[in-house]
Amino acid sequence: MKRVASIIGLPAEHREEYERHHAAVWPAVLARLTASSIRNYSIYRHGELLFAYFEYVGDDYEADMAAVAADPETQRWWAVQEPLQRPFADRGEGEWWSEMPEIFHLD
Repeated sequence: MKRVASIIGLPAEHREEYERHHAAVWPAVLARLTASSIRNYSIYRHGELLFAYFEYVGDDYEADMAAVAADPETQRWWAVQEPLQRPFADRGEGEWWSEMPEIFHLD
């Protein structure tokens, strides 16, 4: 299993709309995440910072993430969400959310 954590900015003026959307995530988006072996997905907010965590339980992370990115409903969802978010300037190449390295884990 691969654990993935990432962060992105959420300006205060977009908080209510972002949280409203995430109270009712589109079923097709959730189905695509599940089909791409993503489990235990959570997003937390602290002020103007969003922290996301999920577990990847599949065998080909790159292919499964490509399937998520190619999904038309997910692309439509991202088109709604991305204007609300503020990515960090130091994010990795090709990243929207900044992936964070894991430095400690206890089962």
